[in-house]
Amino acid sequence: QVQLMESGGGSVQTGGSLKLSCTANEHILKECKMGWYRGDLRESVATITNAGVIRYGNFVQGRFIISKDSTRNTVDLQMHDLRVDDTGVYYCAACRSSADEYVYWGQGIQVTVSS
Repeated sequence: QVQLMESGGGSVQTGGSLKLSCTANEHILKECKMGWYRGDLRESVATITNAGVIRYGNFVQGRFIISKDSTRNTVDLQMHDLRVDDTGVYYCAACRSSADEYVYWGQGIQVTVSS
């Protein structure tokens, strides 16, 4: 059973914007820490806890906003001022285990930024 589903990726030019959405069930959205990661090494882009505490990767530098939308059951990542090095596969993750690892991962979605 698919727990997380990413949408919204695509191709833009440098300086453009994209919005990624991760659809999850209501329980995950309310109870779990969720985040967006990218690349093979799963670099942390942004995370949001069930209490609403938000963290961003250093490279974000104010360009991205992570938020929860309870009406759509999504965690969204609004990305502005995209750069070529933002290109990659972005993954949604949810729910930390007792071993401090994410239990659920989405399939990943491609973001391509061209100059």
